[in-house]
Amino acid sequence: MNINQGIANESVRIVPDSWIASSHRLIVGIEQAKRDLAAEHKFELPERLFRVALNEAEALAWETEYPQLVFPSLAEEKIEAISAWYGHGEPLHSNYAMAV
Repeated sequence: MNINQGIANESVRIVPDSWIASSHRLIVGIEQAKRDLAAEHKFELPERLFRVALNEAEALAWETEYPQLVFPSLAEEKIEAISAWYGHGEPLHSNYAMAV
């Protein structure tokens, strides 16, 4: 065994199955919330803008301890903000970053 193999073997970590299952449940929960929001706000925005709102909300949600709990509220806020901007032609707030 050379030195590099020893270092590589020490850095390998095994993720417990419970963590994988928990992560899967979080992802499934957020995906279900996306489907629910899509059904609720189906015709408010063009598809691309709707996806931008959901993606921004999801990115923010994953930065919290409870992404599945905060995602729906964040998504609603993003959808409302983009809908107001799109519907009235008003500029978004200067601190609102829209990643298109």
